[in-house]
Amino acid sequence: MFSVGISRRQILNLAVGAAAALSALPRPARAQSYPSRPVRIIVGFPGGASDITARLLGQWLTERLGQQFIIENRPGAGTNIGTEAVAKSPPDGYTLLLVSVANTVNATLYERLNFDFIRDIAPVAALIRSPLVMEVNPSVPVSTIPEFIAMAKANPGAIAAASAGNGTPAHMASELFQLLTGIDLIDVPYRGGAPALTDLLAGQVQVMFENVPTSLEYIRAGKLRALGITTAGRSDLLRELPTVSEFVPGYEVSSWFGIGAAKHTPTDIVDLLNATINAGLSDHKLKAKLTDLSATVLPGSPADFGKLIADETEKWRKVIQAARIKLT
Repeated sequence: MFSVGISRRQILNLAVGAAAALSALPRPARAQSYPSRPVRIIVGFPGGASDITARLLGQWLTERLGQQFIIENRPGAGTNIGTEAVAKSPPDGYTLLLVSVANTVNATLYERLNFDFIRDIAPVAALIRSPLVMEVNPSVPVSTIPEFIAMAKANPGAIAAASAGNGTPAHMASELFQLLTGIDLIDVPYRGGAPALTDLLAGQVQVMFENVPTSLEYIRAGKLRALGITTAGRSDLLRELPTVSEFVPGYEVSSWFGIGAAKHTPTDIVDLLNATINAGLSDHKLKAKLTDLSATVLPGSPADFGKLIADETEKWRKVIQAARIKLT
């Protein structure tokens, strides 16, 4: 039987040494354990291209990262309700936002928001960019953009332009068109693209800027007449259709989507999501499904997506201020 005496100072030295040894060991990155539970992707505009894009991406991330990426619709206030939910969520990567052009418009369009989009949402990855098609009801007696402009100038304030709601790509496409051509249309916002398109088909409104896939079957069936594509280049689905910019210099509008997270989400989690999303954009099966939406994929870094957001925010700020657009 024996005993060993250890002084308090020796115990303290041993504890300090053990702590130092532990701190010297490599620490596992947070991304190695992320995700450990389901992740939500908040979508502010349910239905249509936004819903399809989010679900395709959610399926890809679920398969690659081993946890469910659940699509959660949070409609209202032009995507602001969903955006605020993400902005005020814990910065842990478990609540993501499907970012769209509406977010960059709302930064100026809404005078009072409970968040600052650029300050409170961290860019993760851009996804796709797609054109809109300028289309009219067949009862409108025009077949080209110059003819439409001439008719609108001869009938100021008499032609109704439908949109999926204030701040949507369709609304801003119409506003930019009016600003650059000097015409005056009646803006008719709807609660979503489906009811707007229904009224265009019925002749209740005369013109609309809409996503190509949504309108394609109606254009091919002669139920709508397409006048032009809003992006700088022509659409593969409507190769014969000219771009609006061929007649209206400087005109360019696209619908685009990306993924954002709450500000201060750990960099390693953002980088993991970015890398996994970029891998999806390069996967031929997923890419083919996205191009079926008449979309071009936008691979790149979080910084690349941040630049797109900043550029679009400034672009639409100028348009909103120049056109004196106010919410009614």
